[in-house]
Amino acid sequence: MPRHPADAVFGALADPTRRQLLSAIAEEPATATELASELPISRQAVVKHLGALSEAGLLARERVGRDVRYHVTPAPLSDAVSWMAEVGGQWDERLAALARRLA
Repeated sequence: MPRHPADAVFGALADPTRRQLLSAIAEEPATATELASELPISRQAVVKHLGALSEAGLLARERVGRDVRYHVTPAPLSDAVSWMAEVGGQWDERLAALARRLA
């Protein structure tokens, strides 16, 4: 069965540390070192989490001198929200049909 593009987004967002990192970067682009200074995990762990978010398409990297700054790329989130709205609409239709049948 082919994977839906939102699968990578949901997989990346399943981890609370990744959600925390994404929220921090959404407020202001940052380096792995800057992000690690705010968390009780190592810089290497932060880099691994940033890699997972990048692979899901949620982050982009930009080299600024010696630093690599991360910033949010919102398009994959929009795709995931669209998928959730579609599934929610299907459930609304099913529940409405059930309500009609029970009435």
